[in-house]
Amino acid sequence: MNIKSTYKLRTVAGETIVVNQGAGEKNLTRIISLNASARMLWEALADKEFTTEEAARLLADTYGIDSEKALHDAAVWVEALKKCDIINP
Repeated sequence: MNIKSTYKLRTVAGETIVVNQGAGEKNLTRIISLNASARMLWEALADKEFTTEEAARLLADTYGIDSEKALHDAAVWVEALKKCDIINP
């Protein structure tokens, strides 16, 4: 899977948000905000194909958490992005 290339990170008022630069009509009713670990995953994986397991390894290596917790957290991150239609399968 990969993150759709039209989605970009922006910092607004100290918050990291996701914007769709390719949207013809702007829907500003939904703002997607990322915490520090979600931003780290985005920045590490935005320009490449990845799996949930690769995202989990990044979390485990960066934050020193066990692989089970990392896999759970990575799966939550992936599912949230899928729900917002930000990830290509």
